[in-house]
Amino acid sequence: MSFPGSPDSLQAVSAWFEESFRTRWEMGASVSIWQHGREVLNLAHGHRDRAHTREWDRDTLVPVWSATKGPAAVCCLLALEEAGIPLECPVADVWPEFVGGGKSNIAFIHLLSHTAGLCALDERAPIYNYDAVIEALEHQRPLWEPGTRQGYHARTFGFLMDEIVRRLTEAESLGEYYREVFGSPMGLDFWIGLPSAQWDRVSPVYPGKISIANSDQPFIKAFNTAGTLTQRTFTSPFGLNAVSDFNQSEMWSRGYASMGGVGSARGLAQFYAMLAQGGQWNGVQLVPETVVRRLEQTLTQENDAVLLTPIAFSTGMMQDPLNEAPESEGGKLRQLYGPSLRAYGHPGAGGSVAFADPENGISFAYTMNQMEIGALPGERALGLVRALYGG
Repeated sequence: MSFPGSPDSLQAVSAWFEESFRTRWEMGASVSIWQHGREVLNLAHGHRDRAHTREWDRDTLVPVWSATKGPAAVCCLLALEEAGIPLECPVADVWPEFVGGGKSNIAFIHLLSHTAGLCALDERAPIYNYDAVIEALEHQRPLWEPGTRQGYHARTFGFLMDEIVRRLTEAESLGEYYREVFGSPMGLDFWIGLPSAQWDRVSPVYPGKISIANSDQPFIKAFNTAGTLTQRTFTSPFGLNAVSDFNQSEMWSRGYASMGGVGSARGLAQFYAMLAQGGQWNGVQLVPETVVRRLEQTLTQENDAVLLTPIAFSTGMMQDPLNEAPESEGGKLRQLYGPSLRAYGHPGAGGSVAFADPENGISFAYTMNQMEIGALPGERALGLVRALYGG
């Protein structure tokens, strides 16, 4: 059995990647794998368009949807740490207007673990109007008692993180803070708010046609049913609901912290490589070890009220849920982030995913332009991770 990062495991990753273009509808895609701070594999193949007129290469950028949430969460955590504010502190101590709707008892830990009950808004606020969304969040009454239930904050999460960073730092937005603290110092090919100079490097994304797993059926049904918590969550705030919207330069430049990140697989994997090394990069401690350790520690695991499948969260990162059935032998229900119990990361709609595995010093990112339908990445990504770990 090969160990992660070995020549055999990397060859297996390459083989799965190549096969996806023949049998799994892959159009253009990249994989970047780092170990102990060094890139050990970079794959890029395919085309940026269905007509096959523009080649996809390792410098191709692409929208990664909710894979943006990982870097966004780290930005919020670092801003809180630098301000000396514990995660158990009420959000209203930093953001006084947040108390509207009876939210005085919501703490930062609730926001970061998707247990705050603010995944859907009662007010119809347009996603492109930042101030209107923030005002709607200030008025919103929690949909459940904070901390008692888990429901993925698909869109509101980014606005919550962004507003906290704005109030704690001198940055004008979370995307600007990310660039100052991580993007520029590390030379990351990933942005939360893409400058116009990079626009010609971006591949469009294409909507999926088939469901990627039978287990996604409850989510897909709820997503397409008016009035469900799932549909309300994915349309709060409203706007940017068509895949084609994510191919517009205006969307790339706005820097939506929930799902507006644009970058390469290398850029995302390099960010997680820093985390896999305990927050260090080139001898500089960019993220304190206390913060990095929190990313590994599971805070909640439930059959998520929005995604309608078992999901685990640490502080802002997603983790693989554990098998908690009494008759089971333990272990993970799925291995989107590999077998290590310490691994964490975040997927994006359509199949992209990035994660850190501190136990093995590994980081991984997969980006693509041909999306799949479902709540979580399917076999194209899962097969790459299995191959990496010798599965």
